[in-house]
Amino acid sequence: MSTAKRRDALVAALPADADAVLITKLINVRYLTGFTGSNGAVLVPRDGDAVLATDGRYREQAAEEAPDLELHITRSLATDLVKLAGSRGVRHVAIERQHVTLSAYDALVQAAGGLAFIDAGDSVETLRTRKDDEEVAALRTACAITDHAFATVLQRLSAGVTERDVAWALLSAMRDGGAEGAAFDSIVAFGPNSAIPHHQPTDRPLEPGDLVKLDFGAQVSGYHADMTRTVVLGTAADWQRELHAQVAEIQQRCRAATVVGATPVDLDQLAQRLVADTGHALVHGLGHGVGLEIHEQPFLVPGSSAATLDDRIPVTVEPGIYLPGKGGVRIEDTVLVGAEGTEALTSSPRELVEI
Repeated sequence: MSTAKRRDALVAALPADADAVLITKLINVRYLTGFTGSNGAVLVPRDGDAVLATDGRYREQAAEEAPDLELHITRSLATDLVKLAGSRGVRHVAIERQHVTLSAYDALVQAAGGLAFIDAGDSVETLRTRKDDEEVAALRTACAITDHAFATVLQRLSAGVTERDVAWALLSAMRDGGAEGAAFDSIVAFGPNSAIPHHQPTDRPLEPGDLVKLDFGAQVSGYHADMTRTVVLGTAADWQRELHAQVAEIQQRCRAATVVGATPVDLDQLAQRLVADTGHALVHGLGHGVGLEIHEQPFLVPGSSAATLDDRIPVTVEPGIYLPGKGGVRIEDTVLVGAEGTEALTSSPRELVEI
């Protein structure tokens, strides 16, 4: 879908009394315009041409990436766009209220003149949930690079290597595979550290018998992959085999339930119930959407109000069980919900690997 069609879809989703929408969240600006600079805002009128505002550093980049938009060069992005809207007869502007600070809102009010502001809500985030062909292709590539990096780094796992060593090896493998970078800071956790869901890599060396939890992903064209696998250095202990088997079964059942029409909160409740049946508790949500952000709508978490899943929505499915002071297992895939069935975009082995 072209960025022009995305802007048309946004206008169609606006409150009826909105004459225009002002987008200031940078990821949303990118989605609607194609502009990838670090400073930008866009005014999308209900009638007329959209205006992209950025500063002089990005004049040429913006003209190249968003050639169909009127370009406004300024340091006062949002306030200048509001003033421009007023000069063109706009009277009601929708804004991304959840992304506007109090000080930024005060500045908008001061620049508004006779304009009134209304809440655009999460209109852009909702549009972003369903991916077009180009977005799906980027996600597929990112996930394929992630799978290849996992296979590469498994060969680096040996006694004495540190968590930080492996984190750097993952980044190197992803970049060598064609990624523009990591989707997020990789989680590498050995032994008891694997019981910490979002452990940050340390200089802790790998020891025989350790669980090794790797949570990482590649980024391609701005789109994020996300995968977790848990392996063992050496021969697994009985408790490790049992724990891994429990998580693997739960993850498989949750993936099977992640289909068109499923409700995010129901999927999370399924995972919570399955983990509880093992005598443990799931200490985080089942998953989240992925795309231009590593965590985006829809969120498969307790209390989620997200609508039922639709075709072409990518989400993660990542149950885990963690035994504090002992070790933990998480298995995660990025999956694409589809009208003809849900597809796992990450495909690394989910069975217990003993290295």
